[in-house]
Amino acid sequence: MGWLDRTELLLGEDKLKKLKNARVLVCGLGGVGGAAAEQLVRAGTGNICIVDADVVSETNINRQIIATHKNIGSPKTLEFRERLLAINPDLNLTEKNIYLRDELLEETLLQGWDFVIDAIDTFSPKLNLMRICYQNKIPFVSSMGAGGKTDPQAIKIADMSKSYNCGLARMLRKKLHRLGIYQGIDVVYSQEKADKDAIIEEESANKKSNSGTISYMPVIFGCMCASVAIRKIAGINISE
Repeated sequence: MGWLDRTELLLGEDKLKKLKNARVLVCGLGGVGGAAAEQLVRAGTGNICIVDADVVSETNINRQIIATHKNIGSPKTLEFRERLLAINPDLNLTEKNIYLRDELLEETLLQGWDFVIDAIDTFSPKLNLMRICYQNKIPFVSSMGAGGKTDPQAIKIADMSKSYNCGLARMLRKKLHRLGIYQGIDVVYSQEKADKDAIIEEESANKKSNSGTISYMPVIFGCMCASVAIRKIAGINISE
């Protein structure tokens, strides 16, 4: 049996062909984006671009599937290139070891993607990614905050306008409303109230806080982001 036979048995030949032909961009290779990228490849997505400027750090080990004590300091794009091509040697993979911002972000997004996964963890690039995708009708899903939360059953897929108990989503909604964007953005978010004792407020670059995280939550967020991409590309209905 071939490695995609089980997927074809579930989806059928036509839907699997759509995945093989699809071009997907994954922005961010942390706990969420790394898990999303791997699930896309294991589902048979044939053309993927991964983007991240970071290297593996010791603090990544508790939640990021690529991070180990052996590869600390290695670029995440390099580590994921080896891992993803080991899963599918025929994968058409492009990696960009860059920080997406301003004109570079817009240039990258406007390259004819069938779907974009937003797993960026800094506010301004995340907001701009959402704006550009929305205004240019690029199909995408955006991950909200997994930090400070532990209940996997509270994770949902919904229009951003329906999300609640997520500080990141609340801040993004305010900015998007100023741009005249009120709905039509798919997000993965948690309805669970964050543990305030697990969040350290700080002012640095584009981050307003640093949150405690548990191993499984970012991975589940990533899997759910991948599920949105896979189902939309394959033409499978998504119900909220």
